[in-house]
Amino acid sequence: MRTFVAGQEAYGDTEFAELALGIDVDLFRGPLESETDGARAAREDAARDVLADLRAEAEAGDEIAGWDALYADALTRTVPFLRSVRGHRSRTGEAA
Repeated sequence: MRTFVAGQEAYGDTEFAELALGIDVDLFRGPLESETDGARAAREDAARDVLADLRAEAEAGDEIAGWDALYADALTRTVPFLRSVRGHRSRTGEAA
């Protein structure tokens, strides 16, 4: 069975969520592979800006933006299993 969201085919659960919610999972969670410190800092800055926009839209009455903000915020607190198994460090400096 094929799944479409807004006329675009979703190839898996993550892509379905991204298409349905309009949230780039890797932007908030981080990629599964390692990234440089500079790339991580740039990604986290962009994620903070997007999250701030979503929160502002939610405060202005956009309920969907509020739910998207909650989902995006929760993603920032996750560590992909593959990255944690490889021994990469979390933002707190402790082994993930």
